[in-house]
Amino acid sequence: MMKNFSNYVMAVAVAMSLFLLVVVSPPVEAVTCSPLQLSPCLAAFTSDTPPSSTCCQRLKEQRPCLCGYLKNPSLRQYVNSPASRKIASSCGVPFPTC
Repeated sequence: MMKNFSNYVMAVAVAMSLFLLVVVSPPVEAVTCSPLQLSPCLAAFTSDTPPSSTCCQRLKEQRPCLCGYLKNPSLRQYVNSPASRKIASSCGVPFPTC
């Protein structure tokens, strides 16, 4: 009898976990990797201007794409520059280690 009760409790716990995972978790949105999404960071990249909140938001959104940008020969020099590292640091975005 105790074994059946334990199985019942475990089944309820698993069901509740799945329910919370589906209902409470925010929806995952796909990221479109486009360096143009980082255009709000241009002023911070070309001058000593601190990155704007829009720049930081976009950088955080594009974070999954940064390794791809580093692998692209046309973009590598920009993404790997001291200015990019400074912007990432200011925005609280860890620099990718690919």
